[in-house]
Amino acid sequence: MKQCIPLTSALLLAASIIPASAQSPKVEKGYSISVFAKGVKGKYTAPDSIAILRDHIFIGYGDGNDPTGADGKSNQIIEYTKDGRIVHIYTVVGHNDGLKVDPYTGKLWAMQNEDANPNLVIIDPETQEQKLYTFAAPPTAGGGYDDITFRNGEAYFSASNPAHNPNTFPAIVKAKITGSTIDVTPVLEGDATATDVVTGDPVKLNLQDPDSMTLTPGNDLLLDSQGDSELVLVHRPGKDNQSAFLIPLSSPFGTPQADDTLFIPSDDGFILVSDTPANIVYKIRKSEFAPGTPYTAAVGAPDASGATVGFVGILDLNFGGLTPIVSGLQSPHGMGFVKTRSDEREEREEECEDRHDHDDR
Repeated sequence: MKQCIPLTSALLLAASIIPASAQSPKVEKGYSISVFAKGVKGKYTAPDSIAILRDHIFIGYGDGNDPTGADGKSNQIIEYTKDGRIVHIYTVVGHNDGLKVDPYTGKLWAMQNEDANPNLVIIDPETQEQKLYTFAAPPTAGGGYDDITFRNGEAYFSASNPAHNPNTFPAIVKAKITGSTIDVTPVLEGDATATDVVTGDPVKLNLQDPDSMTLTPGNDLLLDSQGDSELVLVHRPGKDNQSAFLIPLSSPFGTPQADDTLFIPSDDGFILVSDTPANIVYKIRKSEFAPGTPYTAAVGAPDASGATVGFVGILDLNFGGLTPIVSGLQSPHGMGFVKTRSDEREEREEECEDRHDHDDR
């Protein structure tokens, strides 16, 4: 059984759950916020991606390193208990960005170098072993790979930082690992045709900033094209009858740029969100969440002075509107949901569901 690392006073401050201060972000009625973890200067800073494996939390710290990996530096991925104690610190070479748990194996996939020269490290949290995987060829769009999503036993990557405008190269690819090498096949082209969910009209995409990606409760891929202020939902990815839907984003803070979107898996628990430039991971609570509700981390449009508002909002998938529940953040990025209910039956059912290939609908 794993033992937690004894914490120094500095690490204890970084990892403990403490009340938000007077300068804390604003929360809407029914929600509360506190600090779950902070980066430690000189050790690990700029928290970004968050992954959850049962009651353990993994947070990738980017440290402001070169997202192409050209500086040769490494990043830390820190494993926490749900009460904020550090279990283990993993080191990966390159700039970590994507971080997801494979629900079929329980292993953690960490993607490095989202702007160029990508690599993948797969971590076994049980043994703490790490294995490095390299790509058989550079991304055809230029750039690198960012986020990871698992669907029906297969892994999908978002192809980030494309070098072409218009982007006529893949924005989503499917991965296949042979030995220590990764081959990819296209799933969604950057200039694919999609249906605008607001107007119902067909539109030609030009995805200039594919970034975060997740799986919806309906088993669809949901891709964020951050700089384009839009989401793209892909139905039946990789099938002959694949279809795509464009979701243009809006908010009370102007046209926002989104990062992670999280679909709430349980009525009981808490949201974690990383505010990367603030060097803080926040914990957002509610007396009872509505399962299936999507929450998105975003930054609003600059005002007349150039200032922006970072916020977390409830996403309307039919119209793209974001309704803030927390605002006053700097630039929120990664999100995760930690269940707190002790329900063995629910856990067994979810484990079976995770290992069952959903029918394409």
